[in-house]
Amino acid sequence: MTSNNKLHDSGDRTRVELPKSATGITGFDEITLGGVPTGRPTLVSGPPGAGKSLFGLQFLIHGATRCDEPGLYLGFEGSRADLAADVGALGIDLDALEQGGGLLIDAQTMEREAVQTGEFDLEALMVRAAYGVKKIGAKRVVLDSLESLFAAFSSTPEVVRSEVLRLFRWLKDQGLTAVITGERGEDALIRHGMEEFLSDCVVLLDHRVVDEVATRRLRIVKYRGSTHGRNEYPFLIGPDGLEVLPITSLGLNQQVRNDRISTGVDGLDEMLGGEGVFRASSILISGTSGTGKTTIASSFADAACRRGETVLFFGFEESQPEILRNMASVSLDLNHWIEQGLLHFHCERPTTLGLEDHLATMQRLIRKFTPTMVVIDPVSSLSRSSGAPDVSSMLMRQIYYLKSAGITAVMTALNQGGTELEHTEMSISSLVDTWLLAITLGGNGERNRGMYVLKSRGMAHSNQIREFLIDDNGVSLIPVYIGPNGVLTGSARAAQEAAERAVELGLAQESGELAAALELRREAVEQHVIALRADFDAEENLTGRLIETSKAREDALMLGRQQQGRQRTVKPETGP
Repeated sequence: MTSNNKLHDSGDRTRVELPKSATGITGFDEITLGGVPTGRPTLVSGPPGAGKSLFGLQFLIHGATRCDEPGLYLGFEGSRADLAADVGALGIDLDALEQGGGLLIDAQTMEREAVQTGEFDLEALMVRAAYGVKKIGAKRVVLDSLESLFAAFSSTPEVVRSEVLRLFRWLKDQGLTAVITGERGEDALIRHGMEEFLSDCVVLLDHRVVDEVATRRLRIVKYRGSTHGRNEYPFLIGPDGLEVLPITSLGLNQQVRNDRISTGVDGLDEMLGGEGVFRASSILISGTSGTGKTTIASSFADAACRRGETVLFFGFEESQPEILRNMASVSLDLNHWIEQGLLHFHCERPTTLGLEDHLATMQRLIRKFTPTMVVIDPVSSLSRSSGAPDVSSMLMRQIYYLKSAGITAVMTALNQGGTELEHTEMSISSLVDTWLLAITLGGNGERNRGMYVLKSRGMAHSNQIREFLIDDNGVSLIPVYIGPNGVLTGSARAAQEAAERAVELGLAQESGELAAALELRREAVEQHVIALRADFDAEENLTGRLIETSKAREDALMLGRQQQGRQRTVKPETGP
């Protein structure tokens, strides 16, 4: 689609945005912020097999089918039949497009048909182009390629450059959005060295072989009047044509989710604040060989399927039957979810394809199945076919893509053995939201598994190591056990627990004996108190009687004294 001029008020200046025409090439329109410049020539340069012709054809087809802009293809390297057969493998029907009036193909081989008579000029080419433009009302034109056109003539470089200049001016005067392809020279982007200066946009395609792996790269060398991505981007030619990577947004504007999902392991959920990880976040499970990384990742997948969600599992070390068998041994029945259509596997050797092909394949399957969770096991295997920097860049694009799509990403990575347990070969630990480190703890002649949460952005999480158990009953993380000499696992933990239970049993027995003796003493004291109470009561009764007897004697004595006193009283004499 052709974008119109837009005015932007930037403080005291008004900026005019250059109109652009979308190419329909996945990723390219993104890094150019809209496509190629409308009404101006764009040069696509590169070696043979880089995809120049396909670039031009996709540009024309997108214009004809999506933008209502008919296109003219002028080819000088082969016949129309060859061209139709080549693009037919990509599902492009040139005959149908021509019959509908959206496309006009004018292709011929210049080496066999051109004969130079007189001084060389491009007048005939411009006449042909003008006729085609008028016939279908073309808005887009592709010239493929100028190198093949000039190869049939023996004119001097000055004449060729003059005619190229006249051709570019004619294209601009006609208001045509043109894509011109050309072979890359030794010291310049194009052999004649003039086209790159006359073009408003220059796209460089490269097809290289590094460590026996073929890769393609694209770079926007220049783009007049517009900002654009300046890096070198990988691209590939897939079932849908030419695709430029990354396919994600250039900015960090993906939406975040606040809801949490379970990891499928109760002890791990507890280490992550009791609620698991954030939905649409990225989780890295790293560790040395045999630490249970795949099992933990499979637990994530199993938990998602239990919630009724769709999971896409990419395996690069084990086949689907191997994964299903191994997980069944720990009570994870993944085959059940496959039968229900919730779990999909794609297992492939990492050396089968290049990185770009792996990335495009993953994203193609993601668009097909629309999962809520993607598992990549392990991402470190991809380094076998490419260098670590390339793998890191590829995974960065994949993580951003999954986050932008609202998909939870679970990745495993193999760490190199040694003391650097927190070393990740892919250098993506800073990109992920949650990083789980599975380790082996040696001691007492055995090795046991442990789990750290090295980081988990946006949530409280445990800073302890937990023992990680895998058995017939499934996966579990048990609370940390600290003995006299530090963290204990395995048989050392069992022995220490047994010793502590023995001590506790002895203390309990001793406490019971002391309690029984105390009870006997209490009963004896109570019996003695009862006896003393009886003695006291008897003595109290006797003393009471004695007190009463003494009181009676005292009263009798007082009464006798009173009587004696009355008898001794002298009575007065009376008269005769």
